[in-house]
Formats: sequence, structure tokens, C-alpha cells
Amino acid sequence: MNKNRNALKTAKRLLQYVTETYKFRLLLVFICILFSSIASISVSLSLKYLLDDFIIPLIGHTNPDYTELYRALTVLGCIFLIGVLSTFIYTRMMVYIGQGVLKRVRDDMFEHMQTLPIRYFDQNTNGSIMSLYTNDTDTLRQMISQSIPQALMSFFTIVVTFISMLVLSPLLTILAVIIIIVLIAVTKAIGGNSGKYFVRQQKALADVTGFIEERMNGQRVVKIFNYEKKSQEEFDQFNEVLFESAAQANKYANMMGPVIGNIGNLQFVLTAVLGGLLSVKGIGGITLGVMASYLQFTKSFTQPFMQVAQQFNAIVMALAGAERIFQLIDEQPEDDEGYVTLVNAKKDAQGNIVECKEHTGMWAWKHPHSAEGTVTYTELTGDVRFEDVTFGYNDDKTILHDINLFAKPGQKLAFVGSTGAGKTTITNLINRFYNIQQGKIRYDGINITKIKKDDLRRSLGIVLQDTHLFTGTIKDNIRYGNLDASDEDIYKAAQLAHADQFIQMLPQGYDTMLNGDGEELSQGQRQLLSIARAAVADPPVLILDEATSSIDTRTESIVQKGMDNLMKGRTVFVIAHRLSTIRNSDAIMVLDHGRIIERGDHKDLIKQKGTYYQLYTGKLELS
Repeated sequence: MNKNRNALKTAKRLLQYVTETYKFRLLLVFICILFSSIASISVSLSLKYLLDDFIIPLIGHTNPDYTELYRALTVLGCIFLIGVLSTFIYTRMMVYIGQGVLKRVRDDMFEHMQTLPIRYFDQNTNGSIMSLYTNDTDTLRQMISQSIPQALMSFFTIVVTFISMLVLSPLLTILAVIIIIVLIAVTKAIGGNSGKYFVRQQKALADVTGFIEERMNGQRVVKIFNYEKKSQEEFDQFNEVLFESAAQANKYANMMGPVIGNIGNLQFVLTAVLGGLLSVKGIGGITLGVMASYLQFTKSFTQPFMQVAQQFNAIVMALAGAERIFQLIDEQPEDDEGYVTLVNAKKDAQGNIVECKEHTGMWAWKHPHSAEGTVTYTELTGDVRFEDVTFGYNDDKTILHDINLFAKPGQKLAFVGSTGAGKTTITNLINRFYNIQQGKIRYDGINITKIKKDDLRRSLGIVLQDTHLFTGTIKDNIRYGNLDASDEDIYKAAQLAHADQFIQMLPQGYDTMLNGDGEELSQGQRQLLSIARAAVADPPVLILDEATSSIDTRTESIVQKGMDNLMKGRTVFVIAHRLSTIRNSDAIMVLDHGRIIERGDHKDLIKQKGTYYQLYTGKLELS
């Protein structure tokens, strides 16, 4: 019952996508399908009138007058022409409507996806999400452009055919009603099983797509560790589930045609026998024309049922895909209750901070106070403080325990600890990728929950261990840090990051196209571009998350120069496994299982001869 209710709700919502944008086109399609249906029925119905009113009366005449027959055939030809034109119009229009609806659905999906929190992408594989844009939307296209028109056409054909049969012979139509009841029961039984497995097929297809996407991204790891055989076994398991569901779905779907076709043949035979008996006995006014038309109707009567049954499976698959699509669209967007914004600022003659439109190199937090009806401005300096912060990705597992730390403007703060100690989690909380359960994080004295997330993240620069470059020129990839940056800004950022030298050596320099996440560049070169991207953003606070851990020592020295230039005058949070890169930090935090167990600068921690001392001297290794 719940599944039927969900399917009905999904169908209604999908219909809104069509009617809200293409209401008048859909009405025209409806009318054209009706005309096309009536025209197709006219073939069978015309046999009765052509035989009884025109052909049989002319038999035996020596000089028959075919004028009325020609006139009737002309009228019939005009009806057929209207049917052909109607079919042409509605099929062309449904293609346009189908593609238009898909465009709107994809637009809504992608637009909403930009608002989702990081948590959503942590919990769903890339392949599963990609399947929504490919497999599931393709089932919608097929349903809107093919299944719905065909189902409507079949429905109108059944209704018009039944009315025509009832007009021709009410007695013979009693047999047709019995056959209809049987056809509906058979369609429901076989179609229900088929639809159930088609839904499973869509889910299994998403799982296979997700697995393939994951293995493609990790193909180097598969090769290095000789994981090909195990990977093949795992794929076979996913593929077997897809095979079973697809085989069952198509088994029932392919069964539908022969079963309904044979029921139609049985109806034809029974109608011929019953009609012949009634005609011989003179019951019901059954003439030769009536029998010819009625038998033609019975022959074509089962065809719409077969078409409806076939389209039913496509509709079920499409509704299953639409339900998955709407689940994405209905996902709760990232909460943002912030109201403090980041603005360009300058100081007036009295030294007060005032907002301005032009870029001055000075930023300020614009803090409206609704109670007093006033607005205050706080200069963005990069003062970050954690006050008794407790956090867990899940309520039942705490990652950070009572974290207290501060980074004054221009200070460099480093985090050291084993994997899972909570280093990256701290930087994720500064970005507000996740919300803390207890405590406060203050940025220039403002609780970051009061700052709009876009403005908060605009004030932060980040360089990750795993860089990500997009398809486009090197210039485009650096400009990701600041979409308003001029070419001159990009050149300066690249020079600051020590990336300019290798860029100039490329065939097209800054206009060199990158593909496949910049696979043609070395890891160090990609990292330098990542630093240049952060540099062009010119953020007052910088986060370096193990930015040099995956490159060699020689390349690290070049990257380190770029990072040193980038860090000047900024508040910096550094996560590093190589302790040599954080010796000059103003403060070093040693974390263990989500707690700060040691803090101080390099000299202080060496004197303490604790965990940091053991790590630095090699007596203890980071895991």
C-alpha cells in the first residue's frame, strides 16, 4: 500500500513538471492523440458501412454508380490524413516536451546538489549520484516521450473501440466485457511482477555504476596490489544481482505479449462462432458488414492492452528513477542561519571602519543587531579561537573532546598526531562543513554560527594533500580561487606560489588545457597550482592539510617556498606528517584520540620530552 501511495505521489509530482511548463502543448498533444485514435478506429468501423451501404447494394447491377462509394472513400481518406497529421504533431511535440522536462529536472538536481552539505557526499558514492543523471533521467525521457503517449493512445483506442463494438452489437459486446476482465487480471498479475523486478533492476544498475566508477578512479591501486581478481569477483556479485533482477523483469515483460495475443485469438474465434450463430438465427441484426467490422475490432482490441502492459514496465522503471531523483531534490540543504556578512571596507578620517563597494584590500564583518536596529563592523584579521569544542560525526561517537585553542592574527598553528587523531576534523569545523555539538568557535570574536557560510569560506584559503584540477586551462584552474581575478592577478599568484616557472615551459603556457584532473602534470606541479589558486583568493586565514606529504623532498622544497610566500601575514593552520615543515610554527598542538595532549612551540615541546619529542627524534612514529 505504501509503495502504491509513493508511486502515485511521485507520478503526481512528475506530472507537475510537465504541466507547469508545457500545459498548452500537452493539451494539444491530448487532442492529437484523441484524433489519431479515432482515425485508426475508423478503419474497422468503415468496413461495416462500406459493405452494407455501398458495396453489397451494387452487386448484380449491370451499370453500377460508384459516385457514393468514391465520396465515402474520399471522406475516409480525409479522416486517415487527419490521423497521420495528428500522429506526426504529437510525436514531434512529445520529444520536445520530454527533453524540456529532462533539462528542467537536471537543472533542479544540479542546482540543489550545490546546496547539500559535505555529509551527503560522504554517505553516497559518486557513481550512485552519477546514475541519477544518466540511468534514471533516461528512464524519464523514455516514459515522457514514448510511454505516456503510447499509453494514452492505447487507452483512447480501447474506449473508442469498446463504444464502437457496443454500437455494432450489444450482444457480442457481452463476450468482449468478459475478455476485458480476463485481460485486466492477466495484465495486473504479470505486469505487477514485472514492475517489481524492474525497480530492483534500477537499484542494481546504480550499484554497478557506482562500483565501476570507484574502480576506475582507483585503477592504479588495483594494479599495484594485484587486486584484479578480487575486484572481478566483487564486480561479478554486483553484476549477478543486476542479471537476476533484469532477467526476472524481462521474463514477465516478454511473457505479456504472447499471453495477451493468444487471449485475443481466442476472443476472435469465440466472436466468429457466436456472431455466426446469431446471424443465422437472425438475432441482434447482425449483417455481413457488422460481422466484418466486429471481427476486425476483436482482432485489434487486444493490441492496446499489450501496448499498455509493455509501457507499464517502462513507467514503473521511470517512477522508480523519479523517486530516486526526488530523494536527491528533497535532501535537506545545508543549514545556514548566519547573518553576519563579509564586505569591502576602509577607515574614514576618524579611524572608523566603513563599508565601501570598491576593493581596498581591507575586509570587515558586517554585523547587524536586530534588537537595537544598528550595524557594527569588525575588521577581518584572522583571529580564530576554539572554546570547549566537542564534536562527533555521529551522536554515538565523539571525535573531538573539549578542544581549546587560539590562533592570533598572523600566527602559524600546527597540528600533529596519528591518523584519526582529529587534525583534519578541526579544519573542517573552521569551514563549517560540520556543526559542533558543544562549545563555540569564534572568528574575530564572532561566533561562526552567526557568519553566513559563503562569506566564512570566502575568507578562508585551503590547500589539500589531494589536489583537484578541472577540465580547462591552467588559467581557469587558478581563477577558481577568485572568479573576479584578472589575468594579471593570476600571473602574480602563480609567481607567489613558484608555479610560474613550470607554467611558462608548457606548450601554451597559462592557456594549456588540462584534462583528467591534470594527469599530465606531476604531483608537485599540481600542488603548486593548488597553492596559486589559494593565493589568488588572497585569504586572511589559510589551511594547509598535509599539502606536501605526497611529494618528494626536492619538490617539497619548491612547494615549501610557495607556501612560505603564501603564509606571510596570514593566520595559518598546518597539518603535517613531516615535522621539519612545522618547526617555525608559533604553536604546535599534539593530538591523540581527539584531545590536545601537548602544546607549545618547537623548543618548548622538545624540552618537555613528551610525545612530540619522541616523534621528532624518531623514537615514536606517526601511524
